Amino acid sequence: MSAATSQRFIRSYGFDEIALVPSEITLDPEIVDISTTVAGIKLEIPIIGSAMDSVVSPKSAALMGKYGAAGVLNLEGVQTRYEEPEAILKEIASVSKSDYVTLMQRLYLEPVKEDLIVKRIKEIKASGAPVMVSATPVRATKYNEIAADSGADVFLVQSTVVSTQHRSANGAEPLDLAALCKSSKIPVMVGNSATKSVTMALLETGVQAVFVGIGPGAACTTRGVLGIGVPMASSVADAVEARDEFKLATGRYVPVIADGGIVNSGDICKALACGADAVMIGSPLARSEEAPGLGFHWGMATPNAVLPRGARVEVGTVASMKTILLGPSDSDDGSKNFAGAIRTCMATVGAENIQALHHTQVILAPSLRTEGKVYQQIQGLGMYK
Repeated sequence: MSAATSQRFIRSYGFDEIALVPSEITLDPEIVDISTTVAGIKLEIPIIGSAMDSVVSPKSAALMGKYGAAGVLNLEGVQTRYEEPEAILKEIASVSKSDYVTLMQRLYLEPVKEDLIVKRIKEIKASGAPVMVSATPVRATKYNEIAADSGADVFLVQSTVVSTQHRSANGAEPLDLAALCKSSKIPVMVGNSATKSVTMALLETGVQAVFVGIGPGAACTTRGVLGIGVPMASSVADAVEARDEFKLATGRYVPVIADGGIVNSGDICKALACGADAVMIGSPLARSEEAPGLGFHWGMATPNAVLPRGARVEVGTVASMKTILLGPSDSDDGSKNFAGAIRTCMATVGAENIQALHHTQVILAPSLRTEGKVYQQIQGLGMYK
C-alpha cells in the first residue's frame, strides 16, 4: 500500500486583507524619496508597466519613461507581429465577448518578425525612455541577443511560472537561465515566482530582478483555469525573505517586483511595504488615454491555442498617463496620481525612502475595506467605484 497523503493548509493573504500602521514619526511629503533602482535603471516612480499589448506600446512606453516610470514591451505581442498594429488593436477592442478568444487565437498566429523587434526597440530608444523588453523562456536566448544589439537596456524572461528545474517529454533542452545571465550583454530579469524556494533558486542564477505574482492580474484566469496561485501579500513577503537571505549570504541585493493584483494606489503602497522594490501594473495603466488597448485589457495567455488563460476586460478610460502617474487627481478612488499617493503614504508612516518603507508595520486587517464603508458600498462611491 502507498503511504497516506494528507494536506496541511497554510493561510495566505492578499492586499485586501492587510493594512499599514501609521508611525509615531511623520514626514513632510516633500522630503520623501520614492525612487527605486531595478536592474541598474533608476526609476523616479517605482512603477513598471506590464508587458501586455493593452498596456505597453512604443508610444506608451515613451510616456511612462517621460514621467519617471518604465514600460516593458512584449516582444511576442502585436507590436512585433504586425507592421501596423493599431488596426489589430481596434479589432480586439471591438470584438464581442463571445468571439474574442477565437479572434485572439487567430491574430496571434501571425509570426513575430525580427525586423519589427529591432524597429520597436529603436522607437522607444529614440524617446529617451528606459527600454525594457520581455520574451517567454522558449524564445529568450534568441530574442535577448536581438534586443541587446538593438539598444534594449534590460531583458525580462517572463512566463506564468518560471523554474530552474524543467523536464520535457521529448528531451528538449530547457532554458539555462544562469547561462543566459552570464552571456547576456544587458541585465536579465525573470518572472514569475510565488514562493520563497523558487525565488531563491532564481536569485542564484544571476538575475538582476525577480517578478512575483501568479494569477492575480485583472485579466488573468490562471487561478480559475488551473487552480494555481498564491495571494499577493504572502507571495511578496515570501520572495522578500529569500531576497534578504540571499543578500546576507552573498552581499548582492536583487530587487523584487510585485506583479499583479494591484488595482489602485493603496495596493501599490501595500506591495512596497511588504518589501517589494517596485510594482508591475497592467489594468491601472490600461485605463490611460494613451494606452494601446483602447479601454480594454487582456491577458497574454488568452491567445493560447490549447488552453486560453486570460480574459479581455473592459477597464474604460479615466485620464491621461501623466495624470494617472503624476496627478493631480480629481478622483477619490486611488486611480490617479500614484506618485502623490506613494509619497503621502510614506510620509505618513515615517519612511523617507522605499528601503525604510520595507520596515513599516503591516497588520492583518480583514475588515479594512468594509469597516464604516456601508454608504460607499451601497452607493458605489470612493473605494467601491
